[in-house]
Amino acid sequence: MKDKGVEYEYIEEDLANKSPLLLQSNAVHKKVPVILHNGKSVAESLIILEYIDETWKENPLLPQDPYERALARFWARFIDEKCVIAIWEATVVQGEEKVKAVEAALESVAFLENHIQGKKFFGGEKIGYLDIVAGWITHWLNVLEELGDIEILNAEKFPSLHEWKQNFIQTSTVKDCIPPREKVVDYFSFGINYMRSLKANKE
Repeated sequence: MKDKGVEYEYIEEDLANKSPLLLQSNAVHKKVPVILHNGKSVAESLIILEYIDETWKENPLLPQDPYERALARFWARFIDEKCVIAIWEATVVQGEEKVKAVEAALESVAFLENHIQGKKFFGGEKIGYLDIVAGWITHWLNVLEELGDIEILNAEKFPSLHEWKQNFIQTSTVKDCIPPREKVVDYFSFGINYMRSLKANKE
C-alpha cells in the first residue's frame, strides 16, 4: 500500500482475544491479515496482494508479462507451502527429527537461492510481488533460528539470498513496516511452545 501511495488505516489485532470485526471479516479462517475496502473484506496474504495490485494500478507488483506473472505466482506458492512449513517444522521439532527437518528447510531455501541469483530483487530492480511474499525471511527467520536453535540463512551458503535480504530491509517502505523484534519473539515463542506441548501430549 505504501509503494502504491494508497492511504490506509492499520488495525492491529489481539490474536488471543479476536475482535468481532476480524471474526466477521474472516469468518472462515478467523485470522489475519484481512483487508477491508468499500465495505468488503478480502482475506489471505497472497490473495490480498493480488487484490491490491489489481485495484490500484500504480507501481504494479506482479509482472506484466503473462509467463513472468505465472512464474511469480508459482514461486509465491512454493514459499508459502514449502519454505514456510519446512522452516516452521525445523524450528518446532526436537531431537533426531530436527536434523531431517533442517535438511528439508535448507533444501527449500536452496531453490530460492538459485532463483534470486543475479538479481537485486525477485521482481528485478525494484521490489515486487514475490519480494513481499518472501519478506518474512528478512525479519522473522532470524527469530525462528534463535528460538529453534537452528541456522538456515547462512551468508556463505546462500550469498544471493543474504544480499537480497540486505537490499530488501534497506528500502524505506519496508523499514516503516517492520514490527519491533520483541513482539515477533513473543509471538513465535508462544506458537513454538504451544506446538511442542501438543506434540508431547500426543506422544
